[in-house]
Amino acid sequence: MGIQVDQVSKRFGAFQAVDQVSLTVETGALVALLGPSGSGKSTLLRLIAGLDQPDGGRIFLTGRDSTHESVQQRGIGFVFQHYALFKHLTVRQNIGFGLEIAKQPKPRIQNRVNELLELIQLQSLGERYPAQLSGGQRQRVALARALALEPQVLLLDEPFGALDAKVRKDLRAWLRRMHDQSHVTTVFVTHDQEEAMEVSDQVVVMNQGRVEQVGSPAELYDDPATPFVISFIGAVNVLPSHAEIFQRSGYEAKGHQVFLRPNDVAIALTPERASALATVQRVIHLGWEIQVELQLEAGQSFVAHLTREQFDLLNLQPLQIVYVKPKAARSFATVGNDYQI
Repeated sequence: MGIQVDQVSKRFGAFQAVDQVSLTVETGALVALLGPSGSGKSTLLRLIAGLDQPDGGRIFLTGRDSTHESVQQRGIGFVFQHYALFKHLTVRQNIGFGLEIAKQPKPRIQNRVNELLELIQLQSLGERYPAQLSGGQRQRVALARALALEPQVLLLDEPFGALDAKVRKDLRAWLRRMHDQSHVTTVFVTHDQEEAMEVSDQVVVMNQGRVEQVGSPAELYDDPATPFVISFIGAVNVLPSHAEIFQRSGYEAKGHQVFLRPNDVAIALTPERASALATVQRVIHLGWEIQVELQLEAGQSFVAHLTREQFDLLNLQPLQIVYVKPKAARSFATVGNDYQI
């Protein structure tokens, strides 16, 4: 067992940051803690690291009760959003810093640093200083430094949050490859659903200090357990259950609201069985897909996503009349306001 969190809670004054959370991370897994600001994901990571102490519950690391252990005793690698590299040390010296402090033999330090430079693909930049590196390169050095002492658990708090979109995407792929080589039990915090879905084996969706659902990216998208999860993972339309698009199709809603993915809207140019009339309001070209804003006769608005091939066949224009029906939809027996984000 890599990490086990058992009924852990943490309060800051009147704010309940983490509320009786239980979670298991298998050894060697790469798990994302995903949620909006204030959902408790960073606090939970800090509790696992020992940077904060829980008000209740227990934390086990590699089968050992670590609830009251210090940060140093836990033997965890931790990487923050900001790189915190030593500006006066070279890349090689930054990576080997922890090994120097641990008084490892110099040949051991040199070999380990060489291994890590190869892992982060910066073999030729070992003598440079942090100021001479790009943001993405500096973050890779920070990750290598965290791995230098061969921790059994690696914790990453918004590791790519300070980087631009292109660099973030490149580093996601690199992090996944690095994990597949190192097999270190890894938990990373992110509010970026695409990042969580692309990188992780399992995603833990958090909301208001609690775990809403744990599952693979496919499970969360295809079988969301709550209104919050379906609203937070992927784009979705929220429509009343009496909307004509559902009445016409015979969809029986469990609650008064229905969640409809944009890619689950079927559009036709002529009336079909169980279809409802809608008007095209706007067409937005997003590159790899087309977003079509639609309005039903009763005034409800929603969006549909089409592939370029689908759009070219339909050749939709603003104010055009079309016919729509749901290919799939989801409703929940109890729908409050918790899903709003």
